[in-house]
Amino acid sequence: MKKWLLPMFMIVVLVLAACGNKEDNSKKEDEGANESSSADTITYQSETGPIEVPANPKRVVVLSSFVGDLLQLGVNVVGIDSWAADNPNFKDAIKDAVVVENTDIEKIIELDPDLIIGLNGIENADKLAEIAPTVLFTYGKVDYLQQFIEIGKVVNKEDEATKWVADFKERAAKAGSEIKAKIGEDATVTVAEMFNKQMYVYGDNWGRGTEILYQEMGLNMAEKVKEDALKPGYFAISTEVLNEYAGDYVIFSTFNGEETSIENAGWYKDLDAVKNGHLFKVNGNAFYFNDPITLEYQLKFFKEKFLQ
Repeated sequence: MKKWLLPMFMIVVLVLAACGNKEDNSKKEDEGANESSSADTITYQSETGPIEVPANPKRVVVLSSFVGDLLQLGVNVVGIDSWAADNPNFKDAIKDAVVVENTDIEKIIELDPDLIIGLNGIENADKLAEIAPTVLFTYGKVDYLQQFIEIGKVVNKEDEATKWVADFKERAAKAGSEIKAKIGEDATVTVAEMFNKQMYVYGDNWGRGTEILYQEMGLNMAEKVKEDALKPGYFAISTEVLNEYAGDYVIFSTFNGEETSIENAGWYKDLDAVKNGHLFKVNGNAFYFNDPITLEYQLKFFKEKFLQ
């Protein structure tokens, strides 16, 4: 090769190399952009199949009883159900949230959610899914603690949820041992509620502190409650027969200022638990759910009342 051709040859090589590097860099930038885009979402394996949801949701609408689960995980909730709105445990965290129902399609669109969570079987589920990724759960399909972990999976915080569950179970079991040592291994506890002038007793998985008392603490359910309420979760009774369902201790919740009229009723005064000072009154709105925030409130209440 002639010497004058060498510089020209080297120039061509350098130019081609530079072009190649530029193409490689452009390709890497494009790939990086794709990776960033895919990292913005995760896939949650829902009951009905995989759903692509935000990896870090910023505006969540909750159409069911899962508000406390999301608040515990530090997720911003912009839409809530009416029951959550009345829970004093959530008051500060939901002050800017809007109460919505699954039928409030236009209202939900205005909230501009990036994730919607609710219960299976609700009306307009298809329309909701057009607004934002929508994850629906069947109530009771998994136990209440696994439900929190499932919510954690949806919002990409499974580890945080799992750690809380392990810690909660340990603390609740310890409190249960202390309570049984105080009230006796054979003592029975009944969870009762007056709502809209109807009396109910509850099994071991229907909120109101039942999961803690029976599942985690291992306290005993009154036999008649076990017969009628354990399988369905709750059982409606007349006030006159409450004493037949009442255990040695009663957790009694009321709503809407019913407490005064109840305390003056003959059936209430005749309760053995009332006579023995073993009936503990609670705010129904604060005790209604079984999310982590409510569970913490319930656990603190039980420790204070049973161990005082």
